[in-house]
Amino acid sequence: MDRLEAMAILLRVADRGSFSAASRELGVPLPTVSRKVNELERHLGTRLLVRTTRKVALTDAGATYAASARRILEEVDETERVAAGEFQVPRGELILTAPVFFGRLHILPIVTDFLAAFPEIDVRLVLSDRNLHLIADHVDMAVRIGTLPDSRLMATRVGTMRTVVCASPGLIAGHGLPRVPADLAHLACVNFEFLAPAATWSFRAPGAKGTLEVPIRPRLTVSTAEAAVWAAARGVGATRVLHYQCADEVRAGTLKIVLADHEVAPLPIHLVHAGGGALPSKMRVFLDFAVRRLRDRLAAL
Repeated sequence: MDRLEAMAILLRVADRGSFSAASRELGVPLPTVSRKVNELERHLGTRLLVRTTRKVALTDAGATYAASARRILEEVDETERVAAGEFQVPRGELILTAPVFFGRLHILPIVTDFLAAFPEIDVRLVLSDRNLHLIADHVDMAVRIGTLPDSRLMATRVGTMRTVVCASPGLIAGHGLPRVPADLAHLACVNFEFLAPAATWSFRAPGAKGTLEVPIRPRLTVSTAEAAVWAAARGVGATRVLHYQCADEVRAGTLKIVLADHEVAPLPIHLVHAGGGALPSKMRVFLDFAVRRLRDRLAAL
């Protein structure tokens, strides 16, 4: 069995949802298409496709195998082109992931420009506040905000991000401007539990090492930064978020950053990808395209 051929046939069937449609596009007889997929399933000892009278769909095992097969075929194609000395036009599907809010504000605009510049590359942008595993989740590249653990990942630093406390001008006028973290004890707060699940906020005294944990009085606890910023802008309480999450409200004047002298060290931001071997051209051109643009966007904050 030619496994690369079988992989290509499986992917075409899965993409078209039909054996007959795959047969027509490939110019391969329908019985041959069915036989190749059956041979691949027997070789793997698992069911890759669920067949009904109207549609063909991947099983869970099939989806995992198809993602790996797609990557393998792209790498084989690129290797052959390089070996033949041909000019390599970047192509294929690029899978990116980023935190939801950050991705919508800063990655999506870069991706749309990238698609216009590289018409042979398609992008799947997975926005999730959970750090996806690059290998297990079949992700090519990820945005990571925060200190990176030791790993085999390759990282390109694109900037840093402050963690800020902000409050509405009305709240400050009514309760006074907090000048030290302890002043928060007398101020209503909106707690973004992703950053502070225990309702304590971290600060650092000017010139001091280490951090100080300050308990707060949350009038409202929310699970998303957008909700925290929205409530804080309406005077519910002060909130603590990453700077990009409140930047628009700060520019508009509906929120004011306070306690800036007591902020913890800024968090690094990286674009990361799996290490080992040469980068596929689709990833290399995205890095070249995105790094400077992302650095400029972050510097503008």
